[in-house]
Amino acid sequence: MIIVLTGIDGSGKSTAARALVQAVRSRGGKAMLLSNHAGRRTMSVLAARWGVQLPARAADAAETLLRVSNVLVSHVRARCFDGVVVMDRHLHCQLALRTTKGLPRGRFLPWLLTALPQPAAVVHLDLDPAEAHRRITARGTDSETLADLAAFRDAYAGLPEFGTFLRVDASLPATELAERVLHAVDTLRGGPGGYGRGEAVTN
Repeated sequence: MIIVLTGIDGSGKSTAARALVQAVRSRGGKAMLLSNHAGRRTMSVLAARWGVQLPARAADAAETLLRVSNVLVSHVRARCFDGVVVMDRHLHCQLALRTTKGLPRGRFLPWLLTALPQPAAVVHLDLDPAEAHRRITARGTDSETLADLAAFRDAYAGLPEFGTFLRVDASLPATELAERVLHAVDTLRGGPGGYGRGEAVTN
């Protein structure tokens, strides 16, 4: 079973993903965390250091190539794993980023989303952009403007797929957030349990 986490920068996707894996394991199930990053943080740090800014299309091309590669590898690994696979980010993230840059969705990413095995749930960590900005500033490893975070949140909400996402309050502590996600997925699946059996589930 695959659970995908999405959300704006600073929403705590990676922290929630680790907590979700731990929660499944604490129930006696098997779980694995896979990250589908696009290298945005590294590129933003390097751009700031070198004083350069890639054009929007060039940056999207580089991010898309890395994101798609990671997603494909993750799905191959997921097929070989008998348990819950938590994916930190997916192709939805790149589609939302394209919107914030004023770029079209294109055809390839939407097609690939439908061609890949469907997750049991896409869980969107919803967080106020101001709080996300505070978290990013506090960690000090990268930077995002409040305006960009607000635009990113709006871009997610505008995705055609967004109506099928499970939206969870990302201001909750990671452990409580993980339990809420599992409860929501239990509800979709028609009941609790079964996390170690790796059944194919669609939403």
